[in-house]
This record gives sequence, structure tokens and C-alpha cells, in this order.
Amino acid sequence: MLTREELPECPVATTVQIIGNKWKILIIRNLLDAPQRFSEIKKTIPGISQKVLTDNLRALESDGLLIREVFAEVPPRVVYSLSELGKTLKPVLDAMGDWGAGYKAII
Repeated sequence: MLTREELPECPVATTVQIIGNKWKILIIRNLLDAPQRFSEIKKTIPGISQKVLTDNLRALESDGLLIREVFAEVPPRVVYSLSELGKTLKPVLDAMGDWGAGYKAII
């Protein structure tokens, strides 16, 4: 997690730095509905590699947006869910969805 001093001064730049790549936004979108396992997330995001998904999940967890829960089973089961902080991104993604739908209606 970045410190306050390491974050950009501009709030929009901060948001872009934390969730600014397409993979993170799609992961967050999926987890807004319900917690998911790695394979479930991967299936619903076409084109994402296992390494890129792993890296983005780790980054989201490091930034405090995601909770990774490991169950002591054989084989081990890992479930990803949004933290309370991660859930606060819902209005941001809803606004992006509304804008995208409006854009598609115009063109």
C-alpha cells in the first residue's frame, strides 16, 4: 500500500493509479457481485493470463481493496472478495457503466 506522500496530489490521478488498468476494473466489477475463486474470475475476463490476474489480485490486496481468504482444505481453496474500502468503488464503476452505455447509444 502506498503512503499518503507517495500518492499523487490530484484525487483523479490517485484513483487512476490505484484502479487505472482495465484488468483491475474488471476484477472489481466481478467481485462487486459476490466473492469468487481464482478460476471463476479468470473465466469471466477474456484475454487475461494467469500471471496478470495473479499480479493484479496481489496489487488490489496490497492496496486494501481486496481480501484473500485461504481455506485449509485439500486442495486449498482461495476466495477473493472486496474489502469495505473496495466496495466503496461501486458508485465509480456504476458511473463508468452508465457513461459507457450512453456512449454506445450515441455512436
